[in-house]
Amino acid sequence: MRAWISVLALLLVAVVAAWGWHALALDPGDVRLRFAGWRIETSVVFAVLAAALLWALSSLLLRALFWPRRVWRRRVRRRGHERIAEGLLAAVEGRHAQAATSLERAAHVVALQAPALLVRAQSAHRQGDTEQASAALDAAADLAPQATLVLRTRFLLDRARNDEALATLKAATTKGALPPAALGNLIEAASRCGDASAALSALSALAKVHSLAPAEFVELETGTLATALANSSDATALDAIWSGLSRAQRQYEPVVIAYAKRAAALGQPLAAMGELEAALRRGWSERLVRAYGELGTSDIAARLRRAEDWIASQPNSAGLMLTLGRLCNQNTLWGKAREYLARGLAIAADASLWEAYADACVSLDDHVGAQCAYRNALRSARNEPTEPLPDALRGPLDTRASVVEQRSEHGVPTLILPRP
Repeated sequence: MRAWISVLALLLVAVVAAWGWHALALDPGDVRLRFAGWRIETSVVFAVLAAALLWALSSLLLRALFWPRRVWRRRVRRRGHERIAEGLLAAVEGRHAQAATSLERAAHVVALQAPALLVRAQSAHRQGDTEQASAALDAAADLAPQATLVLRTRFLLDRARNDEALATLKAATTKGALPPAALGNLIEAASRCGDASAALSALSALAKVHSLAPAEFVELETGTLATALANSSDATALDAIWSGLSRAQRQYEPVVIAYAKRAAALGQPLAAMGELEAALRRGWSERLVRAYGELGTSDIAARLRRAEDWIASQPNSAGLMLTLGRLCNQNTLWGKAREYLARGLAIAADASLWEAYADACVSLDDHVGAQCAYRNALRSARNEPTEPLPDALRGPLDTRASVVEQRSEHGVPTLILPRP
């Protein structure tokens, strides 16, 4: 197609040139100039050619006159590029003083002034020089207002000035849409200040621009939603946030746990239990079943019965044993609590299990066992080896896990054996 267009264009040019030559051959025209006693007569063709030659000579003369200036500007621009590159490398390498010097020199180039000032502000912030950082941001505010807003609020968040950062970002939203990085800062500032409405609004705006990788956005979304639910002021606000979530958002484990804990704290234990139980029906999770035992003291007996029903299907769940032990402790069933917790310790010992076991020992006046369990809780939290429980004054604890048949994803039976 392009070849045909080129051929047609050449034919059109040839036709126009032939027609023009024929017209000029019949009548070449006559041009007369008279000035200060001078008189020039020539044809139109020669006058046009002379004017074109005069324009070309004038252009060459002007280029020759301004050539030194262009060479100087090119050299300054090239040197500015080199200095900003040196400053960026020095900033990445942690040589902030050298970075500040190079970037200050690069800022004299108009085209490089904004990025040089912004990187200089970053270097000064990393050095702890808040005055230099603020001065650089003030100088760059008119050149790159949105980038300056991002860095200014980031610096405020780094210095834990969350209220000031939130106020600055909210004021900026009234003037126009925020860039993705500023939306991220707004989400963080609002979450720290407990402003769930602002955090969720910024999260919704950030989801539309698709500036983050899917996994990174899901992580940010999960944390923001969980924080908003955990900071709900009352049951009405909690229900409003929860009802506004999508089905996929309600299935994030941290979000479900945050809702359940906050609902239980606000006097809605049935709603909390219902959401956790529904999530556990969708798929077993150690985090969810541990949260089931952290809903306060409401409906302990009902929760204990429900948790005991799960033993048949999840006999080797350390999280379930921890929840059963905690619920038994709260229901004054300390002997039973110690049995469940000992079984959980045999499956997968951790600091929470040791601490709950120690609480049961205290209630049973077993102070030696309680001291040992508390020490083990501290050691487990530090990833240090634990010491065996004293059993000289009582029979050895049955800490064996149940042996049940489980099947792999291919249907092959597998056995989970107890620890020796």
